Amino acid sequence: MTFRGWPSEALEFYEGLEADNSKTYWTAHLDFYEKQVRDPMRELLDELEREFGPGKIFRPYRDVRFSKDKTPYKTHLGAWLDMGGYLQLSAEGLAAGCGVYQMDKEQLDRYRRAVVDDRAGADLAAIAGQVGVHGHGSLKTAPRGYDKDHPRADLLRHKGLTTWQQWEPAAWLGTAAAKKRIVDFLRASRPLKDWLDIHVR
Repeated sequence: MTFRGWPSEALEFYEGLEADNSKTYWTAHLDFYEKQVRDPMRELLDELEREFGPGKIFRPYRDVRFSKDKTPYKTHLGAWLDMGGYLQLSAEGLAAGCGVYQMDKEQLDRYRRAVVDDRAGADLAAIAGQVGVHGHGSLKTAPRGYDKDHPRADLLRHKGLTTWQQWEPAAWLGTAAAKKRIVDFLRASRPLKDWLDIHVR
């Protein structure tokens, strides 16, 4: 099958799920979800595989074991690309990200040492200036053991680093143009991915 985008009803499905996050709603719309929401994502992942590796669609069910919010279903469709990249469809439109959202302890140690390294840190600062990056789990200041006045203290504060793009719903979402936007974004994000692959992962 060829990816042709998502119908506008796919976003309406998530609007409905946000209003009625229940098994009754989910069961009544399951066939639509599978054919008009999930299957187009599968087709997109198949077409992206050659350049970005195989993809995986996340389960639509929330893990509510340790959450006060017991609503059972995610109000978005998420997918992960093996060579780096995250895709998301929701009532707000289409989104994509690339990078490391949450570094583990060892990754964080490698990241911070790379940031203060003259060459690696300068490379990251240049990348951040070119593609724009989003920090996650950020500290208010440089971490303990690092100079709070370091020229890259803003990067040192982060515990995760990604690129991120959100596109609001528009007619192109129902066409193959949605794939082009994703591809362009992932290609533009490649310098950050490569830097993280070398210095962090």
